[in-house]
Amino acid sequence: MVFARGGLRRAKPEPISGPGYKELFAALPVAALVIDPDGRIAHANAACELLLNHSETAMVGQPYDTVLLPPADYADRRDGHGFAAFDTEIEAIRGPRIRVDFVEMLVADQPGWRIVTLHHAPQSRRVAQGADRTAGARAAVGAAAMLAHEIKNPLSGIRGAAQLLQAAGEDAELTELITTEVDRIAALIDRMEDFTDTRPLNLTPTNVYPLLGHARRVALAGFARGVVIEERFDPSLPPVLVDTDAFLQVLLNLLKNAAEALGDLAQPRITLSTAYRHGMSVSNTPGRPRQPLPIEICVMDNGPGAPADIAEHLFEPFVSGKPEGKGLGLPLVEKLVRDMGGIIQYAREREPEVTVFRILLPRAQ
Repeated sequence: MVFARGGLRRAKPEPISGPGYKELFAALPVAALVIDPDGRIAHANAACELLLNHSETAMVGQPYDTVLLPPADYADRRDGHGFAAFDTEIEAIRGPRIRVDFVEMLVADQPGWRIVTLHHAPQSRRVAQGADRTAGARAAVGAAAMLAHEIKNPLSGIRGAAQLLQAAGEDAELTELITTEVDRIAALIDRMEDFTDTRPLNLTPTNVYPLLGHARRVALAGFARGVVIEERFDPSLPPVLVDTDAFLQVLLNLLKNAAEALGDLAQPRITLSTAYRHGMSVSNTPGRPRQPLPIEICVMDNGPGAPADIAEHLFEPFVSGKPEGKGLGLPLVEKLVRDMGGIIQYAREREPEVTVFRILLPRAQ
């Protein structure tokens, strides 16, 4: 503090010394490359050196594609804004082929400059693998659908007999127990039939914001009462190609899953977010070409996430981390998202960590 004419004047604070941009870039835990306008490597951090088995000194000045071969559809999918491909194979010239999440973005206010980040795909997120992607699995789904239909017939007879016994004055407690259990089994079968439904969805160009708002209101009025549900929306999101009923069912299932995961947290929080990801392309079925999926919709919560032993299997039927769970909710969500041409991913991200269910969908043409 110093004195000046007319009173006190606060002294100018001393600048805080610390690492520069070069040191910060080198210390990033994510592999990163900086590409100049001529397509040559200008910088590579330590994580990139380790991933590509190549020193920065040897890489700097080299044409990009002499060090790293990008994804096969890279040239076709770039749209001038950037490029992203999840769980894709790339080839490092001095290393083996590796599976990564490959993201390329333009550097703001620096025409022609780009930065590429490479995340190990197995560590970054779990991508849903549908239950009916092989002939054997499709046969199992068909058998389950037939079995569900056949079980419903005797259940209906048992329920009717229990109601007749109750009307005849038999033990009301036992007959009510029979009726309740039959109804519970029937409800479970209804959910199985949803999962095995192979009818095509009615996909139409849709503004998803009214659907997101409706799902949020339903959640706050019921299963998420007392939970804060934030909205972080990209206001310029274009129409999305979805089935409105299926999309609402997906949202409600994910919101309910998030609300149940929050348990007794002191400050439970769910976040709904949307974004447009330029250049995003993903294959929603193994062996099929990548399709543009630029529409991102996320349901996030600050709960503890899935137990480590089932995190890789969340989208498989009958896998659940809840004692009372049936393990059909997330497989149904995955099926509906895939039937709309998209994919869903599970991840634990950020600091502090949050649970993220990320939906990627096609934009309407």
